[in-house]
Amino acid sequence: MNAAAETRARGHGILPFAFLVLVMVGVLLALGTWQLNRRAWKEGLIAQLDAKLAARPADLPAPEGWQRLDAASDEFHRVAFPAEFLAGKEALVYTSGSSLRPDAVGPGYWVFAPARLTGGSIVVVNRGFVPEGKQNPDTRKQGQVSGVVDIVGVMRWPEVRGEFTPKDQPEKGLWFARDPAAMAAAKDWGTVAPFYVEQEAPPAPGGFPKVGPLKATLPNNHLQYAVTWYGLAIVILISAIFFLRARRRGAIG
Repeated sequence: MNAAAETRARGHGILPFAFLVLVMVGVLLALGTWQLNRRAWKEGLIAQLDAKLAARPADLPAPEGWQRLDAASDEFHRVAFPAEFLAGKEALVYTSGSSLRPDAVGPGYWVFAPARLTGGSIVVVNRGFVPEGKQNPDTRKQGQVSGVVDIVGVMRWPEVRGEFTPKDQPEKGLWFARDPAAMAAAKDWGTVAPFYVEQEAPPAPGGFPKVGPLKATLPNNHLQYAVTWYGLAIVILISAIFFLRARRRGAIG
């Protein structure tokens, strides 16, 4: 093969390589930009949550307006209302920890209970966290309050079940997703509000269930991921340049 033919052959070999490098760099740059966009979205979400969770509690919406509420706009609003917990009706939701309750260190359980409003409607309340070993109400009898309680808390909507969410065990009073409607059906609570309330106050006598304010401590590592993707793109591009230069020198030599 003469020199001209060899040069053309090398050129044809370089084109697919260069195309592959450009595709890889393009994909990595796109991933880095996506992570930056996710970071901006996450920061906006955290700021929105901070504003809602710092607001003064408002009156609980009236039952006749519950079906018009929307999770996208109404979730995480703080509310205050008088209600009476129905005795002996609680359900447990297993938890390994919460990004919104850093003080609740799992494994443990959220204690859900129906609370009757003055008009008779039922709102399900997450009364707080109990650690392993405190799930039986007999181990925390002081926390079994009676009579009307002035509850302060945050409105939440039912948890979406994931593909790997374990199956609930209603016969044991145990759930693995925060689903008040399913609890109400299994435990005969009657018709309940389409939302539930994460109780912040007052604290239960004896300390359990443990209430506490929600905090927007959501993970936000998107900048680190973006730097990683951009860094990989730079490494691949520089490596490709050195490779092509070395190949060119070999062709000239």
